Amino acid sequence: MNRRHVLLSFAAVALAIATPVFAAGKDPLPGFKDAVAAGGPVLVHVTAPWCGECKLQKPVVAKLLSTPDFKDMKEFKVDFDTQKDVLKLLHVQMQSTLIVYKDGKEVDRMTGKTNPAVIEAIMRKAL
Repeated sequence: MNRRHVLLSFAAVALAIATPVFAAGKDPLPGFKDAVAAGGPVLVHVTAPWCGECKLQKPVVAKLLSTPDFKDMKEFKVDFDTQKDVLKLLHVQMQSTLIVYKDGKEVDRMTGKTNPAVIEAIMRKAL
């Protein structure tokens, strides 16, 4: 009986760990789930204040988002140091990561790129 109790406890813990964060009723990135479900262009930008590549990416992304081509794109900023639950949910392992979504699905991601043309190209994949 004791062995059965241990196995059931282990199974319950494993199930709890495997349950997606959103399904558990938590929303670690408010509005993200709805934005992706709506099917429009979505950008997730994972940054850290100490990251050199992030500092170079930020003004490029901001400039692009201010143009008419990207006016409908929703941006979600994720702090690499403090939002570990979001990193796990999105399977992100490094800062300076850009992820784009279109029609409710991830269409591409890149890490560490700072060339404005490369950043624009990935963002255009979500349009």
